[in-house]
Amino acid sequence: MSKSILIAGGLSPEALALVPNEVDVDFNGHEHPLSHRDLLARLRGKQGLICQIIDAIDDEVLATPGLQVVSNVAVGYNNIDVAAARRRGVVVTNTPDVLTETTADFAWALLMAAARKVVEADRYVRAGQWKVWQWDLLWGLDVHGKTIGVLGFGRIGRAVARRARGFAMRVLYHDTVRAPAEVERELDATYVDKPTLLRESDFVTLHVLLSPETRHLIDEASLRIMKKTAVLVNAARGPIVDEAALARALEERWIAAAGLDVFEEEPQIHPALLAVTNAVLAPHIASASFDTRVAMSTLAMKNCLAVLEGKPPLTPV
Repeated sequence: MSKSILIAGGLSPEALALVPNEVDVDFNGHEHPLSHRDLLARLRGKQGLICQIIDAIDDEVLATPGLQVVSNVAVGYNNIDVAAARRRGVVVTNTPDVLTETTADFAWALLMAAARKVVEADRYVRAGQWKVWQWDLLWGLDVHGKTIGVLGFGRIGRAVARRARGFAMRVLYHDTVRAPAEVERELDATYVDKPTLLRESDFVTLHVLLSPETRHLIDEASLRIMKKTAVLVNAARGPIVDEAALARALEERWIAAAGLDVFEEEPQIHPALLAVTNAVLAPHIASASFDTRVAMSTLAMKNCLAVLEGKPPLTPV
């Protein structure tokens, strides 16, 4: 009996080339995300679903008769009701590891851009405002030799910490599970509680999974603990940060700046964040390098095909 897959969003040609002839593919492509109603309609008769983080895979979707696997093209999976998937016997997979280094690179890009006012400088030049060199023009913050605090010390958090060694930085971290001693030694990282990390860090970078416990992990109280010269970086998930509180913190200078790749209600952004000049904003592109997106796509496809062939997936959730 032939199998059928629905690909709800964009996927690389390299991933599509992996599909055997006997597997039918319904490919939505890049044009627009499927509505929940369209997703349900097009999923009928399919055994596999390859989806993006923007697709809401709830119990109604997971109840589709014959559905065997949901393969998420992302390391995060907060868009999927995993508990419902378990109840219904649907395998859920994600794409860890392949995007670790690229995401860490981009977290650093946000950190550097926010610290050194790169976006403000670009706007200044393009607007024709640069008429003469000025001693006090667009002063930013040094990065080298400062303290970086990593909230969430998994793959990406550790990759960010590894890069900090090149800037001779002091590395603090906090996680629900302390890292092994050998990892702390390798990265010269010190475990501290969250308030200490917020209080002592010049740069706070977020790399936790989104869960009920981490929603608004950075709220008004957290932001008020941070240094007035601190920079906040979020390349994890938007709801980890209370956007309204952050906008106020930036406007009133409780902290110096922020670099954000993710937002609470993507693609909508809190209007007050759009208004401040000390925030660098990106459209959820931390993993958006050619090599990494191809690797994510092919891993998602391999996961899906493995389950349809009766084999264990490469990276199950």
